[in-house]
Amino acid sequence: MKSFIPGEKEIDRKWHVVDADGKVLGRLATRVAKLLTGKEKPIYTPFMDSGDHVIIINAEKVRLTGKKLTDKLYRHHTGYPGGLREVSAGSLLARKPEKLVREAVLGMLPKTKLGRAMGKKLKVYRGPQHPHAAQKPEIMAL
Repeated sequence: MKSFIPGEKEIDRKWHVVDADGKVLGRLATRVAKLLTGKEKPIYTPFMDSGDHVIIINAEKVRLTGKKLTDKLYRHHTGYPGGLREVSAGSLLARKPEKLVREAVLGMLPKTKLGRAMGKKLKVYRGPQHPHAAQKPEIMAL
């Protein structure tokens, strides 16, 4: 018996809308990462991008448990000497909640070309509106 490897034509990509209102960030990110990788589909293949498109709305209403609002730090380097910048999760949630949710989900994807391709199918929006109504996304209850 031969192994079944799906081609691009066999992969059916759907669009899902996930409402982040009141959801815990880590639990939301794991479910979204599974949708992006396609692990919940029967045709999942580890070396192919078979995942769906995901739209996350109400990113500013996501919850962080414990003392993560003050203690969790997001770091990046500007590229200049002494250019390490740190931002707490609380201030990032206040200023750019889309970036906070995106960083949590992308951290759970592979760190390869395949993971970057999966990350392009993630759309995060601050409020309840999104411009993807033409794709007819299904509302996903987590």
